[in-house]
Amino acid sequence: MIRALLWDVDGTLLNFKAAEKAAIRTLFAEYGFGDCTDAMLATYAEINDAYWKKLERGEMEKPQILVRRFEDFFSVIGVDPRLSAAFNKKYQLALGDTIVFCDDADQIVAELKGRIPQYGASNGTLAAQTKKLERSGLDQLLDGAFISDQIGFEKPDARFFIPVCERLEADVPGIRKEEILIVGDSLTSDIQGGVNVGIRTCWYHPEVAAGAAVDETAERPRIDYEIRDLHEIYDILDLTTS
Repeated sequence: MIRALLWDVDGTLLNFKAAEKAAIRTLFAEYGFGDCTDAMLATYAEINDAYWKKLERGEMEKPQILVRRFEDFFSVIGVDPRLSAAFNKKYQLALGDTIVFCDDADQIVAELKGRIPQYGASNGTLAAQTKKLERSGLDQLLDGAFISDQIGFEKPDARFFIPVCERLEADVPGIRKEEILIVGDSLTSDIQGGVNVGIRTCWYHPEVAAGAAVDETAERPRIDYEIRDLHEIYDILDLTTS
């Protein structure tokens, strides 16, 4: 039985790629860098993903990667890397200007409100996530949100989940770890984090539904449930829509 839900935010409840593209293109125009092409965005995404993997492995601190990724990106596309720190500061806020929900996530969270405790769990920056949660209305729909900047540790570090479990134990008396479910799109962050702390895991990977190939041979952490669409959460919770 699942008695509490932890929702990853970026890539699960909210379409992070849409917000990322819009934020970078808006700032390119503001800084006079010219058009930000799809090829440029793909280059940035590759650089950014590599740095976040380092964060998850504990190889770098978040303040470093936030600037270093833009330094590397700007160097590749011929922009002065000395602008990286200022650009990143504006980027954090610009991320919250574009709100696109994954699979009617707002309706799903609203439908589940009052039926099961729901919380956000994010490695995003405090500035970006605070704005996203407010503009999306998720701050009113969720029962709480845990942001790594406030906790001091990033998923998948088990220490990220210490205050999470403490809050859930207070909100849901008698709850056990195996009655908590984390739903997220990242195997290395959300799912591995759930495994590390002993809670149940649900891997959300909509790219399969879109026809994208998935490497079935890749090593994975323990996955208790797999979904391609967030609406499938009702079946996992054994709940019906109203």
